[in-house]
Amino acid sequence: MTEFGYAGEILRVDLSGGKISKLPTADYAERFLGGRGIAARLYWEMVPPETAAFDAANCLVGASGPVAGFPGFAGSRWVICGKSPAGETDSFSYANLGERWGAWLKYAGYDALAVTGKAERPVYLYIDNDTVAVRDAAGLWGKTTFEAADSLKAELGKDVAFLAIGPAAENLVTFASVLSDGGASGSGGLGAVMGSKQLKAIVVKGKKRPVAAHPGKLPPLARLIRDMRRVRSMPSPPWALPGITRDHICYGCGIGCSRKVYTGQDGQRYKSFCQASGFYRGRVIDYYGKWHEAHLLSIRLCDAYGLDTSVMHGMIDWLAACYREGLLTGESTGLPLSRIGSAEFIEALTRKIADREGYGDILARGTIFAAGEVGGKAGGLLAEAVATRRSETRDYDPRLLPTTALLYATEPRRPISQLHEISIMLLAWLNWARKNEGAFFSSDDFREAAARFWGGAVAADFSTFEGKATAAKKIQDRTYAKESLVLCDLRWPMTWANYPGGHVGDPTLESRVLAAITGRDIDEAGLNRIGERIFNLQRAILLRQGWPGSEGDCLLDYFHEEPLREGEVFFDAEGIVPGKDGRVVSRLGAVVDRGEFERVKSEYYNLRGWDTASGLPTRAGLKKLRLDDVAADLAGRGLLK
Repeated sequence: MTEFGYAGEILRVDLSGGKISKLPTADYAERFLGGRGIAARLYWEMVPPETAAFDAANCLVGASGPVAGFPGFAGSRWVICGKSPAGETDSFSYANLGERWGAWLKYAGYDALAVTGKAERPVYLYIDNDTVAVRDAAGLWGKTTFEAADSLKAELGKDVAFLAIGPAAENLVTFASVLSDGGASGSGGLGAVMGSKQLKAIVVKGKKRPVAAHPGKLPPLARLIRDMRRVRSMPSPPWALPGITRDHICYGCGIGCSRKVYTGQDGQRYKSFCQASGFYRGRVIDYYGKWHEAHLLSIRLCDAYGLDTSVMHGMIDWLAACYREGLLTGESTGLPLSRIGSAEFIEALTRKIADREGYGDILARGTIFAAGEVGGKAGGLLAEAVATRRSETRDYDPRLLPTTALLYATEPRRPISQLHEISIMLLAWLNWARKNEGAFFSSDDFREAAARFWGGAVAADFSTFEGKATAAKKIQDRTYAKESLVLCDLRWPMTWANYPGGHVGDPTLESRVLAAITGRDIDEAGLNRIGERIFNLQRAILLRQGWPGSEGDCLLDYFHEEPLREGEVFFDAEGIVPGKDGRVVSRLGAVVDRGEFERVKSEYYNLRGWDTASGLPTRAGLKKLRLDDVAADLAGRGLLK
């Protein structure tokens, strides 16, 4: 079935022994589709559960999906997976990136790349169709991601795509990120895994192109999708800086979004986009009293060193709170804490963490670890800073958005694609609720979309947990399918639309695109079933590496104990959401009730076909998902009901 939409092979590289081999994609594509699914399956097969993040046996997997290389669908994204050091314990993790590396890997003839082992010295991997070589990177070690990319492109030509790490990953900072073309960054601590393997970069190029089974069906689908997403008047995003930034569309997108880029004084192109653009912006404005170039500098430094801004955001908030309370000082940390918001502070902080210098060595293990080292009141201040056990920043608060409680609780890291499905719909509605010019997505539209995508109109009532278990399962199943195609979560699913057909999207579009490309006879339910299979595979991965089932499916305590305050959610400071029958209500003062959370968690387990007491899968449930081999493995470990 891999004749259409796929390159046909998976590349395996062992850096320890220098062995290079290939696997047929056909052995994986039918059950696991691509992207997230194939990456998770390769990880399941190749990484023993007792493996530590920095062990040679750990496998770093990069994979594109069947939509990559077909323009017009925002589908040339790709994922990386592996065991990460970014949490309290080493755990399976993932990241989703844009731009062209994933498509270029497919053009080289490979749907996925799995790297194991450790090199004896710094190396980079060069892939050009049938040429696969492990090359010396001693001259690149110590360079920033941008410097390494420039050197590689000067040597190999500008037509290559690169994936590179910076000094933070080389020094095994637990939340080190990776960087690819166009400033596409991958978080989750997987940069540190590359660093542990002494793998500075992966460079790909190729001339092959995927073929669609029904090419004539693709242009009409692409036009429909563009028409559905055509919005003529929307508020300008905060990362758009007049006279500085300009619009940028990722490779093969064909739809576009609010992504911005700008050219620095050095002639290098840099990004200004979404969370990365905001992690230091507020501090800069507070310090200087106006916009200052330190805002853009902060993004450049994190991308250059390879530091995850979703961790840096919360870390800076926590440092500021500790300084305010007298728990940390400039003298005790070697950081200019009195000047948080300045260029001087962000330069010192990023350098010390990336080099693991002084107090930067403690911060390099994450904010939660640092709070434990300080002790006392410092742990309580985490409530001002982080949302996950991986020290990631607070964005999509479950006290505001109750469905996200289940999403946060059952994932090993911040599940941004799932969180976006809810928040993007809410943002469209907020424009309407605030009576902004050009707003169109009303409470009635929201309720209709919830019925169509989340299992019932009650899922659009954010004042209750009713319907949220069903909504969480549906969002997860669809997201796992989406991240296996791989489609951009800023444009998919098409939950809202603005075209003559109405304001509510079409949940069948993903399966129609897949069918046109691969020739596979599949509908919406069939595609979501694949997503459900992949989600259950990830659950099995987590369980056999030590995730304690229901006990592990939890939130940080402050979500249950501290009422939501005005201004805590950056995009909805007033805390307004649609309530019963679409009425505008406020969630300020709300907490996630522990009893309600446990009740809805049991309801969610039941929908998943898991044991409601333990949160463990059942043999019958996994058999229905054609995961019999996974069930056998879990049964042998006492992890199956």
